[in-house]
Amino acid sequence: MKMKAHEIRQLSIEEIKKRIQDEEINLSHLKFQLATRQLSSPIQVRLVRRNIARLKTILVEKQKQAQNSKV
Repeated sequence: MKMKAHEIRQLSIEEIKKRIQDEEINLSHLKFQLATRQLSSPIQVRLVRRNIARLKTILVEKQKQAQNSKV
């Protein structure tokens, strides 16, 4: 499921980490389906990878922001 950046920013760090884990599991399932030619739309793999990247980027932003607020 694609989430917009502003929706992800509203989540806590733990929620983002959980979403990353879920998306990585989903990606492995999609890759398996792609390898066995059961996947009807290979674009889904790209979309999930981009969503993982989006989640990880915002996670790093939040972690840096939390670190800067402590200093």
